[in-house]
Amino acid sequence: MKFTVSIILTALLSFVACLYLPWWSIAVVSFLIAIVIFQKPYMAFITGFVSLLLLWGGLAWWISSANDDLLAHKISVLVIKADSPFLLVGLTAMTGAVVAAFAAMSGSLLRRLF
Repeated sequence: MKFTVSIILTALLSFVACLYLPWWSIAVVSFLIAIVIFQKPYMAFITGFVSLLLLWGGLAWWISSANDDLLAHKISVLVIKADSPFLLVGLTAMTGAVVAAFAAMSGSLLRRLF
């Protein structure tokens, strides 16, 4: 139950935070959620990873498909040297997921300390 609530809460608050704050606010949100909802460090890592993988992957896919992947084709050639918008969406999702996962694990370890 804590796992599901953490995923939903992290994704929802990260979405709201990114509307008004820089992209790295996802780390702050994941860190705070892991402090408030205690889980073991590896579960907090998975929670942060899954929530932002789904959020950023879904948002990147939705934004990219809204313009028929036009910009994603051009950016993927520049960034990953291949014309693959789906790989670019995956890379975007993985970036957010790794940042949130390590922040959530750090929050869980800090709570464990006290």
